[in-house]
Amino acid sequence: MGVVIWSNGRLHGPEDLLLSGVDHGLTVGDGVFETCAVYDGTAFALSRHLRRLERSALGLGLAAPDEGAVREGVAAVLADAGPEVGRLRITLTGGPGPLGSHRFAPEEQRQSILVLAGPGARSEVSRVVRVPWVRNERSSVAGLKTTSYAENVVAVAEAYRRGADEAVLANTVGELCEGTASNVFVERDGELVTPPLSSGCLAGITRELLLEWSAAVGLPVREAAPGELRYEVLDEVADGSAHLMMSGSIRNVSPVVSLDGVDIDAGPVSLEAQRLFQARLADDLDP
Repeated sequence: MGVVIWSNGRLHGPEDLLLSGVDHGLTVGDGVFETCAVYDGTAFALSRHLRRLERSALGLGLAAPDEGAVREGVAAVLADAGPEVGRLRITLTGGPGPLGSHRFAPEEQRQSILVLAGPGARSEVSRVVRVPWVRNERSSVAGLKTTSYAENVVAVAEAYRRGADEAVLANTVGELCEGTASNVFVERDGELVTPPLSSGCLAGITRELLLEWSAAVGLPVREAAPGELRYEVLDEVADGSAHLMMSGSIRNVSPVVSLDGVDIDAGPVSLEAQRLFQARLADDLDP
């Protein structure tokens, strides 16, 4: 299937020209976005994603998105996309702006909103590599889901070059942080531990739900204390004394079976977390 796009109250095809050449999202990456998995024609956890879209927009200094317009676009693309659709993307930019990084005055701004639906391939397992680049946990956009994605493009290209599907990053002080488009969990001593938001990682929706759902059933999944997970913990994963798991909106909860090109075992708690997430997902598509 192709990609269906909604913008300004109308449906469009992928070849339609929708943005100005001076759109600030295009010229300087002044925008935010969300990606949702789609099941049976419904965007999963849409309300949580829309709340995070607003947080990212406000954190970037943009006005809050028009939720009614976004939901209109979501309904339109999902109705038109057909049953095989697997992914939804919502993008909000600052709209037409100056060629430099400064924005027009608020009263002159005209945001661009695009909603897209298309295919979304999933895999039950992940294959990851370590890369030399880091997340800046002190960045002005740390924890925001912005369209300024060049660092991720470079890192995931390196992962694919090495036969993996994700890269795992440290932050500037040597703590384990996140993947390019996923959160990371380390399984050791019978529990799953994920870096705290202070590490600079994104507050992932799947991460959030797994923490909530695990607490409800007593599965040992928790957020680490600051500094608890050093990047060197991946050496323990490599030698088999610990395990690794990734989470994200398309991959859901995905045990890691390869690190730096070497096969590793999925951990038992990781596999149980995967089963729990899939079961709860089926119960409620907008938890």
